[in-house]
Amino acid sequence: MKDAHQPRKIAFDGPARYRIRVVGNPLFDWPTRMSEMTIRSITPEGPDRVTVFEGWIADQAALSGVLNTLYELHLSLVSVEAIADEPDSTVGDARTGTE
Repeated sequence: MKDAHQPRKIAFDGPARYRIRVVGNPLFDWPTRMSEMTIRSITPEGPDRVTVFEGWIADQAALSGVLNTLYELHLSLVSVEAIADEPDSTVGDARTGTE
């Protein structure tokens, strides 16, 4: 039986749903590698605005590509969370994108 307090291990060689937080206002056309990600702001407009990207990423190599894109867009990384590794998982209510 699994311990409810023990974090789940997410395999990095397959798809997982990620929530990535950055400081900045991404006013740009979405690069192809980020087309499946949703975006929302969780703070008011301004220089310290926090923006959240969330979606399924194919594997660790694809995650690296997304993070490199954010870096190239000069968005400061706040956090990266793997929130689900199965489409029907409810970890963090990943299917609805809520926290």
